[in-house]
Amino acid sequence: MRGGERRGRLSTIRQEDFVGSIADALQYVSYFHPPEFIRAMARAYEREEAPAAKHAIGQILANARMAALGHRPMCQDTGIVTVFLEIGMQVRWADATMGPEEMVNEGVRRAWRVEENPLRASIVSDPAGARRNTGDNTPAVIHARVVEGGRIGVRVLARGGGGEAKAKYTMLEPSDSISEWIVASVPGMGAGWCPPGILGIGIGGTPAKAMELAEEALTEPVDIQALAIRGSRSRLEELRLEIYEKVNALGIGAQGLGGLTTVLDVKIRDYPTHAALKPVAIVPNCAATRCAGFMLDGTGPAEFPLPDLADWPDLAGETRLAGRRVFLDGMTKADFAEWKAGEVKLLNGKILTGRDAAHQRIAEMVARGERLPVDFTDRFLYYVGPVPAAAGEAVGPAGPTTATRMDKFTHLMLEQAGLIGMIGKAERGPEAIDAIRDNHAVYLIAVGGAAYLVSKSIKKARVVAFEELGMEAIYEFEVRDMPVTVAVDPTGNSVHRSGPRTWCARIGKMPVGMLDEAVAG
Repeated sequence: MRGGERRGRLSTIRQEDFVGSIADALQYVSYFHPPEFIRAMARAYEREEAPAAKHAIGQILANARMAALGHRPMCQDTGIVTVFLEIGMQVRWADATMGPEEMVNEGVRRAWRVEENPLRASIVSDPAGARRNTGDNTPAVIHARVVEGGRIGVRVLARGGGGEAKAKYTMLEPSDSISEWIVASVPGMGAGWCPPGILGIGIGGTPAKAMELAEEALTEPVDIQALAIRGSRSRLEELRLEIYEKVNALGIGAQGLGGLTTVLDVKIRDYPTHAALKPVAIVPNCAATRCAGFMLDGTGPAEFPLPDLADWPDLAGETRLAGRRVFLDGMTKADFAEWKAGEVKLLNGKILTGRDAAHQRIAEMVARGERLPVDFTDRFLYYVGPVPAAAGEAVGPAGPTTATRMDKFTHLMLEQAGLIGMIGKAERGPEAIDAIRDNHAVYLIAVGGAAYLVSKSIKKARVVAFEELGMEAIYEFEVRDMPVTVAVDPTGNSVHRSGPRTWCARIGKMPVGMLDEAVAG
């Protein structure tokens, strides 16, 4: 993906070429995975033996093809933008009225406002205070360095909050094992990062540098299968293979349901560090992997060729209608009392939505004794913040957000608001599981990374409360055959506890006790 191949020592870059290339790259990655990532996911699907995990990977692949064909986002969380810039010392700007960072943000702003493919604005200013949405997904996080030459190298990442939230950092002793710390840390990341995906690992420098290295490692192509065939030629390649094998042996599996594949690749970057230090960072990349790179040399904007969609398996027919059809309108707790963790259902009827900001508002209103704007009695609530609808859509891509963040509100929503069921992604912690069991409620999961597929189940959508919260408003969706899995049944059994333990034991390479951090929530 280049803006030409001229190799003169001095390049003149037009502002519009730079801004337009950033915008085009972000639109491109919103609906096209890297082809090598799709091929790796397809291999995982073929070898997966766990039925629930195989079904989840099938939905991810079906969603990927639908997004690529429809040019709509693969995930409702279209991400916080991270950009790595390498600006050549011989670069000259012909007509610049902005600095490079302002140009990047203008490109982000432009990408998020494309009428045919609007993206979801997720960035809030004043993060320690009012947390107001900026409305255009700016600012981006920008890492820039000056290098030799007359070109500009750009790598863009659009990463959802689920992966960013699970990043980890530690300062090891120089004699400590890097792989032991990483393998022990992965179970505690839970399923909120939507595995299977990629682990980016940064080693060395300072704490800040290690985190940057881990994020930057995620811009590299998926190639661990080729590495395994060729064999390692360095300590870092050896470490990649070791961590890849051990993490997959944990049996966490797709969406944390238990299975053979948790990571598709492990990428590592390192940097010299102080003799007394060994900083290590992990940044996971989810099933909605979005990255692209390009070079500008003054010959025009970057070009992004259409990939060969023959690499995108057509699995919609195999995964779309797997499960038993159930009807939510008029449902009572007695109707799902016999549902068991791990069962697949197809939801039909009306559901409400709500995520972090809405739950906070509801808790504040209940504390003040105010009447709630919506009657939640005997309703199901979907944790989601959808993408704005494009022409002909009831709603844009609308996959689940991580349910764990709503755990502290679960008792309130079940016991005072009147909910009987919740839909999200990832595991629930002990507090939420206790509330579900005590109230004979149920928690269902939709597949993270299958947002466009899920949105095709939503036939009608309307805002019913807190419209000023934007994507965090409360909607009412009317759904038809929305695929979900029972994650916590009315007796408190959790598939995120039982599944990984079963598959860790079946694989037989790692002690099941290593999963205890994850099952503790």
